[in-house]
Parts: sequence; C-alpha cells; structure tokens
Amino acid sequence: MTKSVEYFFSIGSPWSYIGFDVFAELAAKNDVVITPYLTTVVEENGGIFSRNRPEIRRAYWTRDLKRWARVRGKELRLEHRPDLSDPTPASLFVIAAYLDGQDWIGVARALQHAFWSEARDIGKPDVREAIVTSAGFDGATLLRRQADDDVQNKWSADRVHARDSGVFGFPTYVYDGEIYWGQDNLPFLERHLRGDKP
Repeated sequence: MTKSVEYFFSIGSPWSYIGFDVFAELAAKNDVVITPYLTTVVEENGGIFSRNRPEIRRAYWTRDLKRWARVRGKELRLEHRPDLSDPTPASLFVIAAYLDGQDWIGVARALQHAFWSEARDIGKPDVREAIVTSAGFDGATLLRRQADDDVQNKWSADRVHARDSGVFGFPTYVYDGEIYWGQDNLPFLERHLRGDKP
C-alpha cells in the first residue's frame, strides 16, 4: 500500500541537504509518496536560525555537520564561503517543478549541491537557471514560473502549513500524524513506515 509523507525542508538548510538522498532512497524503497513543503525556519514554533545561536553552539553545529556529511558521503563547503545572497528564492524553482509534475527531487538536489558543496550563489536568478539547465532541466521555464501565482501561493501556504503542523526546523518528516525532526531521525521514520508506530 502506498504511504504518504509530508516533507518539510529548506534549500538553505545544510541538514536538509545532508539527508536528502537518504530520504529519497528510503521513500522509494518503502513505496512512499512525498509531498514537499518548502519554507524557512519557523521561529513562531521555536526554530532558531544558526546565525542567531551562541558561538559555542554554532561551533558544535559546524563540527556535527561535518561528521554527518562524512557519514552521508556529502561534501560541505562551510569555511571560506564567499558572500552569497539569500538562497530562499531557489525554493520557487522546486515548487514550480513539483506543481508541473516534473522531477522536483532532481531540481532540489542540483540546487542544494551547488549551494552547499560548491558555494554557488543560487539566490541569483541567472545562476540557478544555469545550474538546473546544466542538470538537464528547463531552467528558462522554471525561472519564468517562479513569479506565477500558483507557485507564489504554494510558497506562502507551505509556511502556514509548516507552522500549523508543529514544524520548527529542517528537515522534518510527518507520517501518520507523527513528526520526525532531523535527518538523524530517518531510521525511526522507516520503522514507522514498516509498522512500528511509536
């Protein structure tokens, strides 16, 4: 029987990037339909942007990211990054691909890799268009679609749904009414998908 998981993530979240491929593989293996919701940290629910955390916690966060990146086989460029613009608008490319029935997972993967492994400025429209085009997608169409009402409306609605669902950080997976926060919770999500509900 097909199962459905609500997937809340952010292009600007390194944890979303680290856990992305593992989650996609888990979903395929367990006959899961993924419904994506893209937004930013939900501060109303207690989410905290990393830039607003004390330095000692930020230092630990960086070390933990590096450990998990090695486990997941991801290369993170965290130090000596150039000044980059806000990556949030790249979410609109993913939303457009999803609404159009395209490979939104592939679009998200290309943008996340460019931002987190290559430190490319995906906040700039021409940069993200080039990235997705080189990955085999129609970058011009996605660039044009990002301003359309249905894309903008989903972007707004995704934040409201995240807030109302109790989401505060990323990635978050919701299955059968149960919330799993963080890519390190994927083993628990998989147990639940296989019938072991907590």
